[in-house]
Amino acid sequence: MRNILLTIAYDGKDFHGWQIQKNALSVQEVFQGALFKVTGEKNDIKGCSRTDTGVHANMYCISFHTAHRIPIEKLPAAINNYLPGTVAVLSAKEVDEGFHARYSCKGKEYIYKIWNNHIRNPFLQGYALHYWCNLDIEAMNSAGRYLIGNHDFTSFCTVDNSREKGDFHRTIKELTVRREGSLVTLTVQADGFLYNMVRIIMGTLLYVSEGKIQPEDMAGIIKAKDRSLSGPTAPPVGLYLNKVFY
Repeated sequence: MRNILLTIAYDGKDFHGWQIQKNALSVQEVFQGALFKVTGEKNDIKGCSRTDTGVHANMYCISFHTAHRIPIEKLPAAINNYLPGTVAVLSAKEVDEGFHARYSCKGKEYIYKIWNNHIRNPFLQGYALHYWCNLDIEAMNSAGRYLIGNHDFTSFCTVDNSREKGDFHRTIKELTVRREGSLVTLTVQADGFLYNMVRIIMGTLLYVSEGKIQPEDMAGIIKAKDRSLSGPTAPPVGLYLNKVFY
């Protein structure tokens, strides 16, 4: 048996997230179907993360064991032959027996894109949040600095009884908001993320820009461990899993 690590990318606009669901199309479902056509096996695939409906991935990692002997360099093209145009395998390599796409992960980076212009960009429909009010980038970065470090991020997590419960501490290593013309991008890198954490951070930073929350309020919001004190959950449309670290 070989343990294979695949890196894929996908446009999440027409998918209901990564994980297989009973009544909706997921990325995992179409990927498993394509992999079966190559290996003829019902492989137990491990994804590096859940992603929600409409969320995209520039880098998403999958591991699985297989007895198939297809050369590793031919595997991406073979799987891509059966995938829709919105999903692509970027690379493949053999890894140690104990490697697990999720549990071996040391950290992830997400980005959130906003088209900050009065006029919408038709080419970013479904790929960036259209937000027409002027954004205060300086205030957003000032607020974001309070989030860097190891904290209990209960105030920035949606409680979902279907998900695993556990420690809500995470370590944010980098958080920046940058503007390039009308495109504003939030970049967040951490050792792990809670459910909807990046989207809630984005919604909170939008409230900061609007003056509804002051940058210095962030310390108290973190300390309170109270979801009602942070901002709204931003739509999934602008969110991308950007990098996965092992």
